[in-house]
Amino acid sequence: MSDDLIQLRKGTYHDSVTLMRISRALTEMPGVEVAMVAMATELNLAIVRDLGFEPPPAGPGDLLIALRGADPARAVEELDARLTARATTSTGATAAEEQPPLTTRSAARTPADLVLVSVPGEHAFCEAYDAVEAGLPVMIFSDGVPLAQERWLKELAEERGVLVMGPDCGTASIAGVGLGFANVLRPGPVGLVAASGTGAQQVSCLLDWAEAGISHILGVGGRDLSAEVGGLATMRALRLLDDDPATELIVLVGKPPDPGVAEAVREVAAGLRTPVVEAVLPETDLTEAAGRALRALGRSVPGWPSWPGALRGEPRSVRGLYSGGTLCAEAAVLAGPGEFTDFGDDVYTRGRAHPMIDPTLRLEALSRVRADEVVLMDVVLGHAADPDPAASLAPAVARTPATVVVALVGSAGDPQDLHRQAAALREAGAAVFVSNAEAAGHARSLL
Repeated sequence: MSDDLIQLRKGTYHDSVTLMRISRALTEMPGVEVAMVAMATELNLAIVRDLGFEPPPAGPGDLLIALRGADPARAVEELDARLTARATTSTGATAAEEQPPLTTRSAARTPADLVLVSVPGEHAFCEAYDAVEAGLPVMIFSDGVPLAQERWLKELAEERGVLVMGPDCGTASIAGVGLGFANVLRPGPVGLVAASGTGAQQVSCLLDWAEAGISHILGVGGRDLSAEVGGLATMRALRLLDDDPATELIVLVGKPPDPGVAEAVREVAAGLRTPVVEAVLPETDLTEAAGRALRALGRSVPGWPSWPGALRGEPRSVRGLYSGGTLCAEAAVLAGPGEFTDFGDDVYTRGRAHPMIDPTLRLEALSRVRADEVVLMDVVLGHAADPDPAASLAPAVARTPATVVVALVGSAGDPQDLHRQAAALREAGAAVFVSNAEAAGHARSLL
């Protein structure tokens, strides 16, 4: 017999990634049928109602707990234990005991080098404004920020002499310290300016495979090269890396820019002391750009690792199920006829975790593919990503009637253990490549 338990904790905030992972852990407990722990946004309240619960009046600043099972009270105990463990710092003090600054403006008065903003997009502007006004560079992880606000922030940043990374900047690395989705990369002479998070991860991981390390990755947001934003952050990031003594080569990563912006950026690049290699779609694929970067450093280009998979059915078209927008765009160019979906697009991430963390939508899509399709998908490793993506993807790959090809983007040092992930996906029947371009080319060859 199952019991329902619903709780509301007023004014208790936890980030969505933490709550999603806790919800998943509670769901896996014996006797738990349903577990949803989330902030009480309108979307989450609607989901809870669809699950058959009747939530009390609540707002987005309240923590909502909905449990169904034989012993929901035990699940609440596990929830509290996990939240308490996460709140404990390395010194043993709790977040409450430390009394951290309550606003970005007050935090900016403490010794700080950079501000990271990760709040709902409609609230990100004010936090980023406070950071820029304080003379600090800011990384805006949030998406959904209006384009006019992005332009205004970057114009203000030019006046203050600081860099705005984002909005929708998913990846950065400053002197080896990863921000957002970040791979474990060896230090080295290559700096990246990236208007693409997963594009930067692909290029940097390939360079890491070739033992050419990374000095910095400066993400600028996917819209920076648009006509509306004008490449303001890209040009500032290029100049910053040019002034960095640890950077001997710069790689510029992005999707197709506005032609006028591209010309302005190339003019800046031509005036730098540090050579610049472009990895801009569709002029070149990311793997070829990594090869050109290696040759510019006087290094050889290795053969990129891959693992063969099973051929199922008679493939006639490609179905792309991607978590990275640039990887999806690259695959659509290289893989031939088919349907490609970027599940990391804003339309899919509003109110839910990014697909690099939460595989739910891609698993649902994978369950609906046909035997006459080649499924082409990325699996992106690194800090902040799913700690074990193969645990959920491999069983789904084994069940599907379609041939599956995976671009496994990661480094040998990533916490998920790339070789273990590759082995699990291969055993399930997938062909696995560390190069997305080679994965797309393989999918095309199967048609």
